[in-house]
Amino acid sequence: MLQPRIALITVLTGDVPTMRAFYERVLGFPVKTDMDQYIEFASEGVRFSLCDRTILSEATEHADYAVPPAGQKFEMAFPCAGPQDVDVAYRRIVAAGAAPVKPPADMPWGQRTAFFADPDGNIHEIFADLPAPENGAASAV
Repeated sequence: MLQPRIALITVLTGDVPTMRAFYERVLGFPVKTDMDQYIEFASEGVRFSLCDRTILSEATEHADYAVPPAGQKFEMAFPCAGPQDVDVAYRRIVAAGAAPVKPPADMPWGQRTAFFADPDGNIHEIFADLPAPENGAASAV
């Protein structure tokens, strides 16, 4: 029976070396398995990998997997310890080579969030929960 949980996320790409360098050096994911065109990173909670799209095309015998996608296909969100860490992390990853998309801002859904893109153009976010707003009303005793 299918278990409704995600065990592995694989990013399909046409340039595994460039994407590996990005996720390893810019975002800090250590490489766990290196099979040249398939890279798995050490990642707490969910396995995370890169795979050349032609490998999946051959494995599934489905030619559509070999066709490069057009447009934004997915987003990953990476947590930070606190709102100030979003600003620090954003500056660091952009300086290390991530393409800036939107600098840190407080969002109406209660998080400080910033957006950046990986070398394939996938837009991702870093975020942290904002402190709960203080209730301005004093409680009566």
